[in-house]
Amino acid sequence: MSIQSVDVKYTAVATAENGRDGRVSSDDGKLDVVVNAPKELGGSGEGTNPEQLFAAGYSACFQSALGVVARKEKADITGSTVTARVGIGALANGGFGLKVALEARIPGVDEATAKELLEKAHQVCPYSNATRGNIEVDLAVV
Repeated sequence: MSIQSVDVKYTAVATAENGRDGRVSSDDGKLDVVVNAPKELGGSGEGTNPEQLFAAGYSACFQSALGVVARKEKADITGSTVTARVGIGALANGGFGLKVALEARIPGVDEATAKELLEKAHQVCPYSNATRGNIEVDLAVV
């Protein structure tokens, strides 16, 4: 697979201090959070963690991609939601990896249409494009 060229319109900048037991902040001050490893990974679980931040970003981005696709398909997705579940665990060959489940609730359309919209959004979403072929991403209509 070749690397795609991107015409960058915006660049987010965030800096982490002390990894999973520290702080992450954006250069514009809009994001400034304490991060701690979750209890399941031996941490205090008191702050947020990178997987929650990734889930937040992926769900918001995917919801926007769903909106782009829905407008093009003239589908009503009013009241829809997208939930991202990001799991972390050990890889068989060493190191750690992620697994994502995206769950969409789209009350304004039938299940077949909802599944079609999800598949199309998965082709549009920048997070989906970044993770494709690297991690497992499951799509579900709930």
